[in-house]
Amino acid sequence: MAYDANTKVLAAFTGDHNPDASPLDQFTRNVGGFLVERGIPLPLGPNLTVRGVNFAVFSRHATAMRLVLFAADQGPPVAEIDLDPELNRTGDVWHIRVRSDNPSCYRTLRYVWKADGPRDPAKGYYYDISHSLLDPYAKALSGGGTWGKPDIPHEGEKGAPPISPRRCRIAASHHYDWEGDKPLDIPIEKTVIYELHVRGFTIHGTSGVAKPGTFIGLTEKIPYLKELGITAVELMPVFEFDENENLRRHPRTGEPLLNYWGYSPIGFFCPNAAFAHESGDAGAVIEFKDMVRAFHGAGIEVLLDVVFNHTAEGDERGPTISFRGLDNPVYYMLDKQGKYRNYSGCGNTVNCNHPLVRAYILDVLRYWAGFMHVDGFRFDLASILGRDMDGNALDNPPVLEIIAMDPVLANTKLIAEAWDAGGLNQVGRFPSYGRWAEWNGFYRDDIRMFWRGDRGMVSRAASRVCGSDDLYLESGRRPGHSINFITAHDGFTMNDLVSYGEKHNGDNGERNLDGENYNNSTNFGVEGPTDDQGILQRRRRQMKNFFATLLLSQGTPMLLAGDEFARTQRGNNNAYCQDNEISWVDWSLLDRNRDLARFVRLMIAFRKAHPVLARSRFFAQGGGIGWHGERENEPDWSDEAKWLAFLLDGGHARRDDGSRDDDLYIMMNASGDWRHFAVPDRPRPWRRVIDTAKNPPDDVFENASDAPDVGHRHDRYAVEPGSVAVLVSGGA
Repeated sequence: MAYDANTKVLAAFTGDHNPDASPLDQFTRNVGGFLVERGIPLPLGPNLTVRGVNFAVFSRHATAMRLVLFAADQGPPVAEIDLDPELNRTGDVWHIRVRSDNPSCYRTLRYVWKADGPRDPAKGYYYDISHSLLDPYAKALSGGGTWGKPDIPHEGEKGAPPISPRRCRIAASHHYDWEGDKPLDIPIEKTVIYELHVRGFTIHGTSGVAKPGTFIGLTEKIPYLKELGITAVELMPVFEFDENENLRRHPRTGEPLLNYWGYSPIGFFCPNAAFAHESGDAGAVIEFKDMVRAFHGAGIEVLLDVVFNHTAEGDERGPTISFRGLDNPVYYMLDKQGKYRNYSGCGNTVNCNHPLVRAYILDVLRYWAGFMHVDGFRFDLASILGRDMDGNALDNPPVLEIIAMDPVLANTKLIAEAWDAGGLNQVGRFPSYGRWAEWNGFYRDDIRMFWRGDRGMVSRAASRVCGSDDLYLESGRRPGHSINFITAHDGFTMNDLVSYGEKHNGDNGERNLDGENYNNSTNFGVEGPTDDQGILQRRRRQMKNFFATLLLSQGTPMLLAGDEFARTQRGNNNAYCQDNEISWVDWSLLDRNRDLARFVRLMIAFRKAHPVLARSRFFAQGGGIGWHGERENEPDWSDEAKWLAFLLDGGHARRDDGSRDDDLYIMMNASGDWRHFAVPDRPRPWRRVIDTAKNPPDDVFENASDAPDVGHRHDRYAVEPGSVAVLVSGGA
């Protein structure tokens, strides 16, 4: 058969499907015991077929590409195959197929790419054929399976070149028995999110799990999470990351500090091998799927905290791991001098709205939703996804639109951290396309300041408990698109929010200069731990106030792991590098603070029992709320007021059986004085179900029928200083 350009293209796309008619065999060669063929350009990454493994990688500016094969995680290469730029390239995709007479070898086969081309940093080119590069589309990596064991040299480490020695795995099979599992698709209005760190949730010696610090260890805590009542876990980064990239040491102990949080990805398709119990072939992939299946079996969704704003390669001083060596000017935002634009605060910024990069991001999300069954994503520093290649904010960012409109992702939850480190804050203004929810930073700040007793906070607090319609109504979103939170991984824990007036981050080795300075916290008179029972009582009540407000607000509540039993980080509000008891969940606190855990559990149950607290429409779109004060229908919106009362009409919400909800009367008193709120008249008596000033178990009743009757005709209810009370009246 004559070989020309047409048959060359035809062969590229039909070689797998009709091998007998393909001219590929005449271009087969033997390298290191492997039969090497031209291959095909799609799909990108390694693709195991009956004819071998097809490798395909994008690089527009490379002039040469080499595939290096290894027989195992360690040891020298078994083959180094230089790709022919004419034969093994279609457009900007380099591709090759490798076959072996012993197909079982694919299970242990490892590989990296090496790319050559111009080296001109002023134009953004960093090609070097000596650099081993990870495949952006690899589904699993070797190395990194032992937490804290360095395997990527960084500048400053004994002169080591900034090159990654990790290798890509071949066998990350999609053959898995899901046993009928699928994403749960819980409506966002009915969602209660619980943010946690996979390692930190169970690594403490008090966790009581058999496989601490792992995906499997996390599943051992499912009974606890189910009892607590949350409907979704939001996992801090689980993509492969380099926890050893932090070169600082603990200033007091001299121990190495790590990148504990993991906001520094190196493999976007790859679950972190250090979170797997078994380090064997694709162990992390299988164990992650096992974990998702187990959570779904318990009715709990799995959301991933994803980092598309930057990578672990940092700026020009960082390690060359993948993207920089393959096509730096495509993957990253660069200025006219070839320097990295840094809107992430981490050295580089991913060029998210480049057509190739946005297609890559979409492929990553589709993989985790389609093949790994996750239910949604929280996007770290998501405003970066709205910037063009020069860093300008776009009105209609293409990458956000394609994510919102993608059919595979149609039912996934999309949550934006709607700001970035470059000063772009889009809370309430994030391009939503009717889909994107947001971490509501205004909710966190306004509710903290209200309960601290700041002046002029009543009307702002009222907007927040109503679902922040001032932020989200105009864009066509629903109350559930406001992700309400008081605390998160970044900042004080709930216990520390009421125990410290200032941050205490000295252990991070940055002279206490890192972390947020404006925490809107209070210590009630003593900084940190105290034996003063009066202060401890006020702190406990304030935590209950925060939990009650969060779970009584319209919107989607998010809790931080361990807050329900008063986990502390000893005043550290930026524990990103603390892989120790500062960050780990100490489960002994659950025994010591069971009254607080009980309060949170029953507050979640109360929220679930009352659909009037989880409406799909704002009050401004149909009513259902009445504002009150110490006099009926006379709320006090003045700057001096520090109290708020409102009636939620249960007739505006229906239970699953079609019946109307109860009426709820919610009173919040952040002042230092007793407040006697007028109680609206109702046909049925009011029962006091919640009062954070009461001692357990009278602070919250599991059954409203057990709660005390407080009357129903123009009675007044006295609310103690710094407390929340909720009355329930059965609907007529």
